[in-house]
Amino acid sequence: MLEKFKKMFSLDNPIRLFYHKLRSIIANIFYGFPSKKMTIIWVTWTNWKTTTCNIIAKWLKETWKKVFMFSTVNIIIADKEYQNNTKMTSPDAFELQRLLKIAKKEWCEIAVIETASHGIKMNRIWWLDYDIVVLTNITQDHLDLHKTMKDYVNTKLTIFKNLISYKRKPWIKKTAIINIDSNYADLFLAETYDVLYTYWYKNWSNLTAKNIEKIWMITKFEIKIASDNIFIETKMKGDFNIQNILAAVWVFISLWISAKEISKIIKKINWIPGRMESIENDEWFEIIVDYAHTPDALEKVLETIRWFSSVNKIITVFWATWDRDRTKRATMWSIVSKLSDVVILTQDDDYSEKIEQIIKDILPWIERKEWEDFWIIPTRKEAIQAAIMSAKTRDVILVAWKWDEHVMVTNEWIIPWNDKKIIKEILKWIDDNKII
Repeated sequence: MLEKFKKMFSLDNPIRLFYHKLRSIIANIFYGFPSKKMTIIWVTWTNWKTTTCNIIAKWLKETWKKVFMFSTVNIIIADKEYQNNTKMTSPDAFELQRLLKIAKKEWCEIAVIETASHGIKMNRIWWLDYDIVVLTNITQDHLDLHKTMKDYVNTKLTIFKNLISYKRKPWIKKTAIINIDSNYADLFLAETYDVLYTYWYKNWSNLTAKNIEKIWMITKFEIKIASDNIFIETKMKGDFNIQNILAAVWVFISLWISAKEISKIIKKINWIPGRMESIENDEWFEIIVDYAHTPDALEKVLETIRWFSSVNKIITVFWATWDRDRTKRATMWSIVSKLSDVVILTQDDDYSEKIEQIIKDILPWIERKEWEDFWIIPTRKEAIQAAIMSAKTRDVILVAWKWDEHVMVTNEWIIPWNDKKIIKEILKWIDDNKII
């Protein structure tokens, strides 16, 4: 019955949207409005949401606070962490309210929730009483649902517009934290909030990074705030991660955490699952896994790798999830071709599309011929193995898109899959078969 309903009405059909709004209202009532008794932090936009959520949640845990977090990659409830195998950034309203209820029973006082445009458009978060909203950045994505960038932007804007309409909680002000390094930032800055904080790792914002020093494994910088200097040292790489840290710092300040404590706990969080994550190995090359599912994210990751002077070649293992926004495919493949020395085209979540058709769609946008530092290896494990076996000293292998997922959706079924696990299996096989 439900499947027939879905086929009858498109995702953005008013009847379907009302159905989801009604589900959200009922879910809130059924679970007793748990969000009214917690500080709720939304983190939204195109890229870096998961990273920022994890930074905020894991740092808060270091201050001995009990935290609930829901992100694309993982779920945290107090002292326990789980994989998110739903392949959804914003869960069903009943599932989210159920988890919030569990979190409240575990004495969680703060909830950090990643918010995708699908969740907003489909009213999955309707009537959820939130207090702090964080805007990380904006680039093209999800036009399969929104059709236009205008609708995409306006959908995200609604949670900023509605922030002060929710009842204020005695312990927290309605706060917006906005990355002004965005073409659409002015729209968000124009709204009304109790407190507005801005950040950018360069200039012209309330919070910036000074004296940035980048070494292969470590990034150091200073944050000047009021009369305090916050000294940051982290193993997280890239300018985009500096911005993620700045966003998290504003959240901490909103929650009355001291500059000294912020500096101390940042040093403890070295990586976020699947985000510029280095896979340890005994070879003389680097292996990095990263989500990189939009043109902007992919370009920034590759530019970050290229920035390090010690890099020899960049080998990129890449695909793109199908049955999704096709308008960004050409741009993404042009970026991969331009910024990678070697490109290996392989499979990802195929859904209903056939691999042969996907390859046919992509080939015109690859500015090189097959066998000229470009290979098509449809089986993902074989593609990753080829990249590792061909890598030389000081090469960097980027395995993009599937990050820390634990399943892959093929034409026929869902199979267990994890890039990091496969990479470690291949590295072990190489070690076991070395000729001494």
